Amino acid sequence: MSNLKDKSEILFLFESKFTIPNGDPFTGEQRYDEETKKVLVSDVRIKRYVRDYFEQNGRSIFITENSPIGKTDVKKMIKHLAVELKEEDVKKVMKNLIDVRIFGGISTIEKKESKVKIGGKDKQLKNFHLNITGPVQFGLLNPSINKVDLRIHQNTSTMLSKSENEQGAIGTTSVVPYAINQIQGWINPYSGQLSGLQTSDIDELFSAMWNSVNNINTRSKSNQSSVLLLQIVYTKPTDKLYGTDRLIDISSDKEDEQLRSMEDYKFDFTKLIEISKNEKVKEIRFYTEIDSIKNDLKGEKFKEMTI
Repeated sequence: MSNLKDKSEILFLFESKFTIPNGDPFTGEQRYDEETKKVLVSDVRIKRYVRDYFEQNGRSIFITENSPIGKTDVKKMIKHLAVELKEEDVKKVMKNLIDVRIFGGISTIEKKESKVKIGGKDKQLKNFHLNITGPVQFGLLNPSINKVDLRIHQNTSTMLSKSENEQGAIGTTSVVPYAINQIQGWINPYSGQLSGLQTSDIDELFSAMWNSVNNINTRSKSNQSSVLLLQIVYTKPTDKLYGTDRLIDISSDKEDEQLRSMEDYKFDFTKLIEISKNEKVKEIRFYTEIDSIKNDLKGEKFKEMTI
């Protein structure tokens, strides 16, 4: 299969146990839909997982805090890369970075600041003002499959929160007892042609999604595990199916809010198997390390992939 030609959708499931899958940057609290009682994970969180994994594995990325110039400043970063790569064409500079080819990127350099020194000579940058739309996008906010009652968690610290304090601070936050999170994404072949997307980029993206969740080592996210990665590949680049985010259900004798592990419920792939028979679906690629899920995903169009 060519990832450059085929339009597809992504469904990525991972479980969280007494963690904070995606805290709000302003409050520090878990993102949560009060009406549906479902945990929310943003596209920015998933992209951060992916970018961090790329960088940890030696790949150069555009959005980073670890470059020689520090936290990403778009203009400074592009100029730095142009000098480093000895390349005057900003479009080529940006397409050299895997996260730009996948998620897109922008250059806001103005003409008056578009010269750099390359090889000791002043060079005029080309294509210095551009916007590359990412061929891979994730849902802005992705709800969990199960409903969740957030739990209040309090902790103490021996560190002083203010210099005038004599004792450590007491903190309160909300944690997710258990959630099966579902991330929905899309791969657009037309944007891929413009971003310079390579077939291997999608393979690396899937590997980064799977492994980053499994191996993140922070206090709020350590107890998470990748469960299932699906790529629903369309027959034609103009095909579209409705409700792909509702193809996977769970069944249990317990209420959603009582779930604490995968032993408490079973996956129901009935709608996914049924939609695989649709002529708009070319194939459904999947990866999981759970044998019971492998046994459920049977059918002519189901193809197991490697990560």
